[in-house]
Amino acid sequence: MQRWSFNYRLFFKKNMVGILVLAAFGTSVLLWDRGLLLKTIALSEVLPNTIMTLPTLNEIYAAEKDATKEDNAAKENDEAKEAKDDEKANTEPEKAGDDKTKEPEKIDTSKLFLMTDEQKQNYSNINYLKKNIYTVAAITDINTGDIDPEKFLNMDFSLDTKEKGPKVLIFHTHSHEEYSDSNMELGLDEGVVGVGEHLKQILEDDYGIETMHCTERFDYVDSKMTTTGAYERMEPVIEKILQDNPSIEIAIDIHRDGLTDESIHLVTNIDGKQTAQVMFFNGLCRVYEDEQLVPTEGLENPNLEQNLAFSFNMKYAADEMYSGFARKSYLNAYRYSLNMLPKSLLVEVGAQNNTKEEAMNAMEPLAKILVTVLNKNT
Repeated sequence: MQRWSFNYRLFFKKNMVGILVLAAFGTSVLLWDRGLLLKTIALSEVLPNTIMTLPTLNEIYAAEKDATKEDNAAKENDEAKEAKDDEKANTEPEKAGDDKTKEPEKIDTSKLFLMTDEQKQNYSNINYLKKNIYTVAAITDINTGDIDPEKFLNMDFSLDTKEKGPKVLIFHTHSHEEYSDSNMELGLDEGVVGVGEHLKQILEDDYGIETMHCTERFDYVDSKMTTTGAYERMEPVIEKILQDNPSIEIAIDIHRDGLTDESIHLVTNIDGKQTAQVMFFNGLCRVYEDEQLVPTEGLENPNLEQNLAFSFNMKYAADEMYSGFARKSYLNAYRYSLNMLPKSLLVEVGAQNNTKEEAMNAMEPLAKILVTVLNKNT
């Protein structure tokens, strides 16, 4: 039997044209849509019993192209959003920095401290002062000439802006003093210390006045609260701070008053906010003994006149700017915490039946009054 064999040379020679046509067609198909060919192979593997016609393949691939287009559009949107977020993140720190270093608020004081003729007459009367401006403790008294309103209002309390460093020191001789809704178990910030911190932030953020806040407790001994000796414990600490920071020109001792009659609510309305009233407190460094006013031995105050003038300006500005905000200033016998700087204040913010919010609300007008007094000669 003759063995059959395939003549490759003869086959290619006779069918060369057809082979070239098929090769050209296959190449054109690959170039036309290589992805369609690959998808066809893949589908034939996962769906072996399905007849893959060209229209079916085109529909499947067209749908896939639409889905891919949607995915690409979503990706582009995400990338655009990320780029926008990055741009926002890069600009926000600059904005925050701008807020922190914003221009201090400027207050027009050109007419505020000009007394009318009626005011000059009233303020020159010591009885008028004791009835309308001051509450004087029974153990002391003011003498004619102690309070000179026209002289006080002409005094310059402006800050030295050439010397760098903090200008204001806030502290609390009685750090335990709290308000009606304070929870002192959460910390001293629940009471007057928190109020002092709020004042610090306002002075720095709104007016650009660098401020220190001493939160040391002077009314605690061996973990027990006692006000006895608090001023003596406070003084060396505050003097050391002032010595280490010679740029400080103003010392503010923030307290909270204690009322015997709790039916009295020391509150006023400022800019729609329930606001605790404040009271400026001064010591006269003299006390009655045998019906005679005598100096309080060992408690001299070389800054007494400047202290009285400073608090007088604060009270005067408060009455002009926020009527009813400042109570009558209180004058007592001793020196308290006011002897260390000419521009020293002791401020009572509300009383024990005021809320924390009312006390906090008092810090904005208090800061504005302070800055007004500091800038009145500039």
